[in-house]
Amino acid sequence: MSSGSRAVPAARAEKAPAKVNLTLQVLGRRADGYHDIESVVVFADVGDELTFEPGGALALTVGGPTASAAGATADNLVLKAARALAQRMEGLKLGRFVLSKRLPVAAGLGGGSSDAAAALRLLARANQVALDDARLMQAARASGADVPVCLDPRPRLMRGIGDVLSDPLDLPKLPALLVNPGVVVPTREVFAALRLAPGARTQAGAPPAAAKLSMDEIARGRNDLEGPAIELQPVIADVLAVLRNLPGCGLARMSGSGATCFGLFDSSATADAAARTLRVGYPEWWVRPTVLGGEGSAS
Repeated sequence: MSSGSRAVPAARAEKAPAKVNLTLQVLGRRADGYHDIESVVVFADVGDELTFEPGGALALTVGGPTASAAGATADNLVLKAARALAQRMEGLKLGRFVLSKRLPVAAGLGGGSSDAAAALRLLARANQVALDDARLMQAARASGADVPVCLDPRPRLMRGIGDVLSDPLDLPKLPALLVNPGVVVPTREVFAALRLAPGARTQAGAPPAAAKLSMDEIARGRNDLEGPAIELQPVIADVLAVLRNLPGCGLARMSGSGATCFGLFDSSATADAAARTLRVGYPEWWVRPTVLGGEGSAS
């Protein structure tokens, strides 16, 4: 390198794993219109990927297989999270993000929220900020309801509107299959279909009593948004029925507000075999074998 050249900072990469709600109970609707939930959240080893090159003005480029459905770049949660952190950290070094979108959009997998959390982690490292700095969590809460749980992607119990998080849960690794039938289910419309009046409360089950969860406890759970989502997109019921009939599938349920559903399998081999079967029978569906639980990673 000649003496007149300038070193270009190396781009840093961060995985933005899919968030999966193993359970999701709606406890009621607040006077302000928001819904209180209780959800066991885990992360998959599939997801989006975000790279960051520090220096210069804040910018974002979006590409990847599902980029066309991701909406306007100016509205992306990556930029919202970066701006929220810059408001809380004077002199924060910004730069250019490049997002590879691989997850379906508006799919109940928290893709945008996980992207935003990945941006916060990248900015923290580039600015030598500890990942447990309170300002990171403040920026996460300002960016969206699911961003806080995605900031440190480990299994947790999520309460409130997503802002009350347990310590990490001890969960077994869960071989799984994620399936999305290619329909969009806006979260706002799913919650509206619950038809809960402001101030209304629901009958809720008991939360997990310990940090370690068993498969039986997961199986006893439910997703209260499944019914409303199926009202809006009946194909979700078809996905669940297909999953439940696959060899080795012990549990099938919808994630988040849908339309992505997951099946839990007795082994990764049976999950892989199920994926091959679905790709032949339903080539228009988005199908990904994965492992849930533990710290998520994208691939």
